Amino acid sequence: MPALIDDTYAEAFRSVYAAVLVTARDRRWLDHAVNAATGNASSTILCDCEAGLDRHVDPTETPDGRPGALLQFHVPRFWKDRLDKLERSLLVRVSQNVLTCPTTACFNVLPTANATGEPTWFALGRKLAYFGDGHQFKDARHGRDVRVVPILSGEFVIERRFGWADGLMGGNLWFFGRTADAALDAATLAAEAAARTPGVILPFPGGVAASGSKAGSGYQFAIASTYADFCPTLQGKPGVTGRLPPGVVSVQEIIIDGPDLTTIAVATQAAIAASKGVPDLERISAGNYNGKLGKSFVYLHPERQPAVAS
Repeated sequence: MPALIDDTYAEAFRSVYAAVLVTARDRRWLDHAVNAATGNASSTILCDCEAGLDRHVDPTETPDGRPGALLQFHVPRFWKDRLDKLERSLLVRVSQNVLTCPTTACFNVLPTANATGEPTWFALGRKLAYFGDGHQFKDARHGRDVRVVPILSGEFVIERRFGWADGLMGGNLWFFGRTADAALDAATLAAEAAARTPGVILPFPGGVAASGSKAGSGYQFAIASTYADFCPTLQGKPGVTGRLPPGVVSVQEIIIDGPDLTTIAVATQAAIAASKGVPDLERISAGNYNGKLGKSFVYLHPERQPAVAS
């Protein structure tokens, strides 16, 4: 019998994000660059950003005709210095993890101006190129305005400007298992299905978060903490409002970030469809904070999802 799908919604919140296309000689070195550039970027609770692989790109679709990968980097829009922090994350991650990876190059993905013509770009190529210590130079390659940095292994090519845009963070699903394996197996299938949706990233390890959190803490220095009401080992403990269904022994979560509500909603439905039939999965739900975290609602029942104006 399929798991119960709660009639609820995930509460996503606004982000600003950048997207880059990394290319390399082959998948081996491409994947090394991807894993390094998106590492330690699961949650902006303490990480500098949330980052992940959107999708791999066929050599026929990349500027230099080599295997490619699209990466996204998100920061919350409610950060006051969000653009400065996003640019810093991008500069650090590309310079320290893509430049340093053998055979790679890096290209822009997003527009560099918004609908009103205002610039929406970072001078990433120019800033990274200072590594060339005066030997860097401008060039036009593959139809792109690039900076070329001489390095010991040859050259590193990076596009001059990288765009940023508004996005969304925090789409999520929770998987309540009558066994620990059921919760993890369901979350794994859900993460794999969501990841096949073009345009989204799942920033946690393997796409799954084992330690879903709530905002706030009893400690003043912490901005988030364990969600005690849903911890299986804390049910019945004084001071804890137990909220787990009877028989549930484990809860796993997936987090979905992307460019817009429609894309995240599509990924959410793909995740539900792929996971709801896992044996011993009790139910699928989502983090819902009554509009206190974000105003973009991703409904688990697709008929509840309002149409988004184009």
